[in-house]
Amino acid sequence: MLRKPKNVRVTLSELRAAAAGGQLFLMYQPKVDLSSGEVNGVEALARWNHVKRGPIEPTQFVSEVERGGLIDWFSEWAIRSAIKQSAAWRAEGIHMGMAVNISALNLEHVDFPDLVSRICSEENVERDTLTLELTETATQDTTRLMDTTIRFRLKNIGISLDDFGTGYGSLVQLRSLPFTELKIDRSFVSDLLHSKDSRAIIRALIQMSHDIGLSVTAEGVEDYDTLAALTLLGCDRAQGYYIAHAMPGEQLPLWMRKWQRRQDAGGNEKFLPVHHADDECANHTNDKQRRRI
Repeated sequence: MLRKPKNVRVTLSELRAAAAGGQLFLMYQPKVDLSSGEVNGVEALARWNHVKRGPIEPTQFVSEVERGGLIDWFSEWAIRSAIKQSAAWRAEGIHMGMAVNISALNLEHVDFPDLVSRICSEENVERDTLTLELTETATQDTTRLMDTTIRFRLKNIGISLDDFGTGYGSLVQLRSLPFTELKIDRSFVSDLLHSKDSRAIIRALIQMSHDIGLSVTAEGVEDYDTLAALTLLGCDRAQGYYIAHAMPGEQLPLWMRKWQRRQDAGGNEKFLPVHHADDECANHTNDKQRRRI
């Protein structure tokens, strides 16, 4: 279980040592295209198994990294690590999108897009396969972020508005900043099947996003019924534990082959989860799917 210390003091030397020693690393959670059932991207998620404190909540150490003025180093490390992993997958014939979380503080530097573009070039990875995710609460000051986000879009690097629905002034952000994707927060997704309000909000968000040219990803999908409902509502992509937990980069190719075999075997019954294969749960899931199709 992840520990939740009240204060997590972080230094640059500690971060560098953790990255060099493998205690600070990225895990990758797949995103699935709801129209085809194919895996078309992943989100890179930072993890830190501290040598003394044990596993630390990402929200805690990232906030401390920001407060300590270390976010530029941390974000460059995360982007560089994720792009290197993309290049390794490409060598195995796997081409997919990569999403990396960044801080609004990174966007204060007008040369940040140049740095990210240079990293992509160094690894021979197309810029248009990269999306940078910003949380909704981090994008309140749209004027401050405008120049840098526009520079990213001119370089064909996507910008995603993450955790949509958790902050304020969201419609102003969508109108003012050049986002390419909206990610619906898990608090709405988890309530989709039980709340008419959440269902109506998700339906409206999908329609509005499509009308202004944004794709939509639903976060926190944990069961088949939610996935099926999102598909019917026209959502573009989904991620969550029902599809897959975050995993090390070297495990993704094998997981993808298993996922695709499940989809091929299912015919019209898309979204058979890999972790339900060859057990009673798989049979139960298949029976439920047949009754709906």
